[in-house]
Amino acid sequence: MDHAADAHRTDLMTITRHVLNEQSRHPASRGDFSILLSHIVLGCKFVCSAVNKAGLAKLIGLAGETNIQGEEQKKLDVLSNEVFVKALVSSGRTCILVSEEDEEATFVVPALRGRYCVVFDPLDGSSNIDCGVSIGTIFGIYVAQDKDKPSLDDVLQPGKNMVAAGYCMYGSSCTLVLSTGNGVNGFTLDPSLGEFILTHPDIKIPKTGKIYSVNEGNAKNWDGPTTKYVEKCKFPKDGSSSKSLRYIGSMVADVHRTLLYGGIFLYPADKKSPNGKLRVLYEVFPMSFLMEQAGGQAFTGKERALDLVPSKIHQRSPIFLGSYDEVEEIKALYAAEETKA
Repeated sequence: MDHAADAHRTDLMTITRHVLNEQSRHPASRGDFSILLSHIVLGCKFVCSAVNKAGLAKLIGLAGETNIQGEEQKKLDVLSNEVFVKALVSSGRTCILVSEEDEEATFVVPALRGRYCVVFDPLDGSSNIDCGVSIGTIFGIYVAQDKDKPSLDDVLQPGKNMVAAGYCMYGSSCTLVLSTGNGVNGFTLDPSLGEFILTHPDIKIPKTGKIYSVNEGNAKNWDGPTTKYVEKCKFPKDGSSSKSLRYIGSMVADVHRTLLYGGIFLYPADKKSPNGKLRVLYEVFPMSFLMEQAGGQAFTGKERALDLVPSKIHQRSPIFLGSYDEVEEIKALYAAEETKA
């Protein structure tokens, strides 16, 4: 590679250019969605910077409060939440915000209201901050029926109604993966330019995979289908090789690997968490949206994940998502269990 020549390239596909290109395909669009996404991107850059210098800035300690999920909040959680709330409100394009860190939904003041609702987890996997493991931000976007009269019904919709979803992973590099309903694209932050550059165009998840990702510490509480599937991964009876277990414990990192390499990510319901552990609106839905857009599947153990209709903003659900064929196997095991019942 000619690095000297590369340094002067201005024909790179940045995320801004990509979004504007998408916008040009919709002649009636007024650019509101592009403006909203630019504010989300700014929030991601800000959090990336804060994560990178967390140790130096003494941001790693606990803020001393507990969030709605009963989890101790890290200072970075609080900071990230403030960053995204301010970025989204100031865009002038949102009317409702739902964050993992806030007990209630935020209704934007009328003067700054727009037609979009954003659901987000400002810092997923934050228990991993202290040990340097990849963490990230997850978000999903809906359109409100009436921006002047927003209500919780605007966000308590099935995931298939989302107009966009994505995540930003803060790891060895800062990667933003986005879908606006027309495939999935990955962008990597170039720190010297301060720009996200298109590095993973049109991501397609392999139809099958050799990796499964699950917290096996919960195995004694699993239901029959999950137990059978994981057993088959470890001890295949058809003479094929065993699958590899990879579990980071940070949803963004585990799903990112699954998206690129194929396989399956499982967070099933169990006796301890009969409704599952992951939150529907800002974890299950955005990741399921991305998986489907990349050619994979997402299943709750009962139905297609994106068909689920949440009744509460912090509702939880089991989730199995990843390569098409792997999720088909899980679905078959649940169907067999149901037949026996």
